[in-house]
Amino acid sequence: MFRLVDAQLPSLIEELADLLVDTVNGGASIGFLAPLDRAAAVTWWKARVDAVPAGGLDVWVARDGDRVLGTVGLVFPDKPNSRHRAELVKLMVHRDARGQGLGRTLLATAERAAVDAGITLLHLDTETDSPAERLYGKAGWTRIGTIPDYAADPHGTPRPTSIYYKQVGTRTPAR
Repeated sequence: MFRLVDAQLPSLIEELADLLVDTVNGGASIGFLAPLDRAAAVTWWKARVDAVPAGGLDVWVARDGDRVLGTVGLVFPDKPNSRHRAELVKLMVHRDARGQGLGRTLLATAERAAVDAGITLLHLDTETDSPAERLYGKAGWTRIGTIPDYAADPHGTPRPTSIYYKQVGTRTPAR
């Protein structure tokens, strides 16, 4: 597993797009409708290229040989009063690699990196009653509630979304 640096994201866009297509078409609710067109997945990843060197997005990638099997990201706010927190986004595991602990490994990697970056609070949203929700609960995240019909699942059906947070690292006074 490795953290993408500035020049790596463009070279991995095709593989990351394949992962995104597989994840969405496999039923994961991560903001897209199925069937997800590969060109749309490529466009989505290309739109994130500038966020990595700008410091607004960190992305980790898990590979098996020549194939991307998973990814997770952290989005960092740009406002002075929220630099202690980050949003965990797009935790994806290829269908071929599910059930082997890769999701938990990606999550733990992002959590450790957040602490190393001085982040003390992480938050995320996920489809209620999804496999992802079980992962976050087992990893010590706190569910604070649900929003009914917040987002459509990959089939277009409105579903509730659960909001989670996790305190990590050591809190220090704001500067």
